[in-house]
Amino acid sequence: MSTRADVAAASRVVVKVGSSSLTTLPGGLDVDRLRALVDVLGALRAAGRQVVLVSSGAIAAGLAPLSLTGRPRDLATAQAAASVGQLRLVQTYADAFAAHGVTVGQVLLTADDLTRRSHYRNASQTIERLLALGVLPIVNENDTVATEEIRFGDNDRLAALVAHVAVADALVLLSDVDGVYDGDPRTGPAQLIDTVRSPDDLAAVALGRASRNGVGTGGMATKVEAALIASGAGVPVVVTSTPQAAAALAGERVGTLFAPRGRRPSARQFWLRYASRPRGRVLLDEGAVRAVRERHASLLAAGVTGSTGDFLADDPVELVGPDGVVVARGLVAYDARELPALLGRKTADLDPEHRREVVHRDEMVLVSRRSWAERLPR
Repeated sequence: MSTRADVAAASRVVVKVGSSSLTTLPGGLDVDRLRALVDVLGALRAAGRQVVLVSSGAIAAGLAPLSLTGRPRDLATAQAAASVGQLRLVQTYADAFAAHGVTVGQVLLTADDLTRRSHYRNASQTIERLLALGVLPIVNENDTVATEEIRFGDNDRLAALVAHVAVADALVLLSDVDGVYDGDPRTGPAQLIDTVRSPDDLAAVALGRASRNGVGTGGMATKVEAALIASGAGVPVVVTSTPQAAAALAGERVGTLFAPRGRRPSARQFWLRYASRPRGRVLLDEGAVRAVRERHASLLAAGVTGSTGDFLADDPVELVGPDGVVVARGLVAYDARELPALLGRKTADLDPEHRREVVHRDEMVLVSRRSWAERLPR
């Protein structure tokens, strides 16, 4: 079975729609566009498939009621617009889905809700319970309270995380662009990329980020980053335009397909790699780097040369080699104040209470030498 057929057969799908597909700058929320998307998702529900909708548009929907002519640049005004717009957005969704006999529930998240392990589990349980009750969850970043320091930055990355949190079978990222092109179609000839099987397929592709002058904050670069996160965790992803949503969900050859790579990681591994917020760094010597990277061994005190940050036991930390490159991410077994006395010492020479690993291999995920996100234009 092809992966496009996998998308068509997905019993649980996460659909993300951007602000540009739901709103216009002068007029705010475009109800006709929203209802057109709801008709597609309502038909999906009628066919017995579960849907989680990740929807942008709260800030944009609040512009017209507040007589704002553009997306606010200051945090307080953006939060005020989100406060007004989120209510209008979800009420419009609730009314539109009611015509299909579908009840919706609102799930507002901040990055902090997914970077904290206990909150991550709670989000997963909430979405699972809503789906079990026949409710269609509508997820958005909680722009009303999110600060610049704890934002996802765009809902594309949020959608990739939600796809794993919700144990989805497929992810569809919708915007005003037909898919990923090998160049900018606005400035010259460009070819739509049909399928991406690895990040290497995009090595020569130049991607730009959206301007903040419009109603959205994302761009194709953020969609590619999100698609690679989800597909790397075993979830097929289609990136396409909102008018092609029905075709994409039916498995037709539209947009760009990101084929799943590898097996779906455990929730703990996925959280460590993509959602955890490191509280510090543990510095490794060359021997420890090889042991961790090549033998997937636990990190022992003998291979630690130092640490930075004020972390506590069980906090996520980055494991960094002598060259400054992050090798892995894991849950540290000691407080930062305990590590200096253990540096470079063999396990047998330590007190019994300090003979455990600094980071156990079961609490660790390897990090690639250079992630796709690091190659994106800023």
